[in-house]
Amino acid sequence: MYISSKPLSFTLWFPNIFGFKGGIQVYSAFLLEALQSLCPNSRYDVFLKHDTKTSSDFSGLTHTQFYFSGVWPLPLRTVVFVGQLLKHGLWRSSNLVISSHLNFTVAAYWLKRLRGIPYWAVAHGVEAWDIQRPTLQAALHHADRILAVSSYTRDRLLKEQNLDPERVLLLPNTFDAQRFKIAAKPQSLLSRYGLTVDQPIILTVSRLAKADGYKGYDKIVQALPEVRRGIPNLHYVIVGKGDDRPRLEQLIDRLNLKDCVTLTGFVPDNELCDHYNLCDVFAMPSKGEGFGIVYLEALACGKPTLGGNQDGALDALCNGELGVLVNPDDIHKITQILIQMLQGVYPHPILYQPEALRQKVIEKFGFEQFRKVLAELMMSANFPEVER
Repeated sequence: MYISSKPLSFTLWFPNIFGFKGGIQVYSAFLLEALQSLCPNSRYDVFLKHDTKTSSDFSGLTHTQFYFSGVWPLPLRTVVFVGQLLKHGLWRSSNLVISSHLNFTVAAYWLKRLRGIPYWAVAHGVEAWDIQRPTLQAALHHADRILAVSSYTRDRLLKEQNLDPERVLLLPNTFDAQRFKIAAKPQSLLSRYGLTVDQPIILTVSRLAKADGYKGYDKIVQALPEVRRGIPNLHYVIVGKGDDRPRLEQLIDRLNLKDCVTLTGFVPDNELCDHYNLCDVFAMPSKGEGFGIVYLEALACGKPTLGGNQDGALDALCNGELGVLVNPDDIHKITQILIQMLQGVYPHPILYQPEALRQKVIEKFGFEQFRKVLAELMMSANFPEVER
């Protein structure tokens, strides 16, 4: 599947892709890779707000030009970044602008008015909800396409902003199936955290940010005293850092759980797969997640997975086909389900079939599926022509 028309010019606006690896960053990097595989002869001008340079392991096409705003001090960075976007757009024509963050679309709206350049935007999660800024609302209404990462995000955006449903389409998250694979519990991590190979372990991977308090790790902590009555040697590992850690530590201390909870802090990307394979159950009962790539990564490692039933986890877990969905505010239900999952008695057979979980998540959310959906979206928009 490739684009066979004359070489095109794409302008991509990303927060960053080479440093911090949050959901938007991972999505942006895969979007660039998919576009380049579909349009290998096209030009790519990639503007990165927070990055300062490419990484040593990046292997992009030669006709890709990066522009970095991360070298500027943070107070000036937004002004510089927007200036770069507008200057480039006014000076150099482009077939399409794609912004992986909705906040950037205000600049795209003005370029469309001044130069007629069409633009697509990606809607992930919290940044797409409860939008009140008139300028951003106008930019959304004039976007040629808005790519939502989940049905939950799409439905909420449509309801709140009264957008044309035909212009808000789905392009779900993807993940690297070569990085996240099934393996035994790594001895190095067992030793690091003072755990044993037969010890039941729950894992959450999340930023510990006050603004992201909806992730649900505190709900699991609150459930632990009761879970431990049924599973005394249980251990809970939370991977991530952020300004919500002090509150979480206070909660752990108040519930006398210091001996059964490990806060790892930051974990480098090359250790993330090992951490998934360390656990017996991956759990993040969130209630404000736009999608949740971590669910896909855990499933690719064959792990029984628990998510909330009120947000994008519905999409990531395919409405319960690939995992267990729970009311994120129901501590009692979270407790019951965690005990059942850890004991292997929750009535959902695929949870205990690691290879089947991995195969299913690759079929539904692997990179080839992501690339295929992107190509179909381009075809349906008649821009540009796609041949198979």
